[in-house]
Amino acid sequence: MGGTRDPRKIAWTSATPSTDGRSLAIVWWSGVAPCTVLDRVEVEEGAKQVTVTLYEGGDPRFPDAVCIAIAMQKTTTVRLSAPLDGREVVDGARP
Repeated sequence: MGGTRDPRKIAWTSATPSTDGRSLAIVWWSGVAPCTVLDRVEVEEGAKQVTVTLYEGGDPRFPDAVCIAIAMQKTTTVRLSAPLDGREVVDGARP
């Protein structure tokens, strides 16, 4: 991941932990590829909370792409270094 054009933070709508609490399914609304693709996911784990920040940008292989203006739901899985175990999950793109 990484290397998109003009990456920016994107707010997500839900974070669902796996049954063992070692990963999160992060869901968000986005545009279509190649105009909008996931650049990276940053995860900060603390004792009381886990902050997940998504970044999206344009695919650099298609700098002149024209994409339709439609929203689509996307999902990515984030692995945690320790089980969630009651910690709050926070969106790093929201103030």
